[in-house]
Amino acid sequence: MDQDISYKDKKVISIGVMRELTGLSERQIRYYEERKLIFPERSSGGNRKYSFSDVELLMEIANKIEDGVQTFEIRQEIVKEKKKEEQQAVRKRMLQGQLNAQFGIRSYK
Repeated sequence: MDQDISYKDKKVISIGVMRELTGLSERQIRYYEERKLIFPERSSGGNRKYSFSDVELLMEIANKIEDGVQTFEIRQEIVKEKKKEEQQAVRKRMLQGQLNAQFGIRSYK
């Protein structure tokens, strides 16, 4: 399963490195986590681990906050985008299934 995850989505970055990459303080990063805008994993020692996708997301969040967008609105946008991505993935799987059925291709997973 770990092989299915893109390098951008692997949670390997510490909060200190995240702070350096984004220019945000650790407090700001924790605040965005509290507001359910980002979801770091925790190591066995309890340390937060982030991905490169989280870096990009935090930069987008920081820019929106700077433009005066509220965290609640940002969370709504994130949820809406996630639903859209999930729907696209379902459509893609359905289409692939239809194509496979049409051409007699069996999927082994």
